[in-house]
Amino acid sequence: MIVLGIETSCDETAAAIVTDDRRIMGNVIYSQLDEHKAFGGVVPEIAARAHLDILEDVIRRTLAGADMTVADLDGIAATSGPGLIGGVIVGAVTAKAMAATRNLPFVAVNHLEGHALTARLTDDVAFPYLLLLVSGGHCQFLTVTAPGRYTLMGGTVDDAVGEAFDKCAKMMGLGFPGGPAVEAAARTGDAKRFAFPRPMKGRAGCDMSFSGLKTSVRKAILDLPGGSLSASDAADIAASFQAAVADVLADRCAHAIAEFDEKHPDGKTLVIAGGVAANTALREKLTGLCALVGFRCVVPPPALCTDNGAMIAWAGVERLRLGLTNDLDFAPRPRWPLAELEGVSP
Repeated sequence: MIVLGIETSCDETAAAIVTDDRRIMGNVIYSQLDEHKAFGGVVPEIAARAHLDILEDVIRRTLAGADMTVADLDGIAATSGPGLIGGVIVGAVTAKAMAATRNLPFVAVNHLEGHALTARLTDDVAFPYLLLLVSGGHCQFLTVTAPGRYTLMGGTVDDAVGEAFDKCAKMMGLGFPGGPAVEAAARTGDAKRFAFPRPMKGRAGCDMSFSGLKTSVRKAILDLPGGSLSASDAADIAASFQAAVADVLADRCAHAIAEFDEKHPDGKTLVIAGGVAANTALREKLTGLCALVGFRCVVPPPALCTDNGAMIAWAGVERLRLGLTNDLDFAPRPRWPLAELEGVSP
């Protein structure tokens, strides 16, 4: 089975071709970084127009890279939510048009499910597993038992961790996107200089909070002598902030692992997915935690943690194998919780 996946939910225009034996045959990602950098964040209207301008070429290059034509495909999958709705519509409508003209099955993929299933593409992870989904818009623990079968265990009560990275980077003038900028600055910083709080650490359950940590970073910047932020100050704040995030996630992960292990003693796998999973310090912290408690920690390669077409194509493969396709009148959605997905019993 060969599936083309299209991803346009935010500021990456991406397409990939994946087979059901876990081979990525073609994979093209166009980053809109230059289009949005001047604004310090993603501008939805600009993103949608860029997707419209570049998507056809991205698909053409993906097919060429795989040495295939549309006639070789068995299905077409596209992110159909959640995300910036203008961009989601561009990708979904393009996929529907291709499916209709070639009489191919169409799969409306939930963007979060794309992240959730990536570890099955890269590492052939078996169900069930514990998932920590961390990105710019989402931060949650889920039990994954099959495609379309997700149980929410806990999540952020305010900001997503990726948003906290972006906002802190902006406060320090580190540029956009904030996650890589904070990580780069933190490499030369002193993580012990600023004693930032560890919100919700030690509490029962798996919920998280990052708004207070973000506020503490702002206060630290305002309280600097002379009110000016030097490069060394920014490095120390970045390192201290990143260490606090790592401590919080490790504590929350420990609670989630204990809860998951009680219900699924044969699982023993933590999957970390989403753009924030590309952060090396967080990967190392959580990998160390898993080693201590006897869990396998699986994190896809950084290029497959951030938004990409391969994860959408693979989610399409998983759903097509189960006969889970969508009609061409499926409406793209700006919001689409994983709990609302159709699936099959594990």
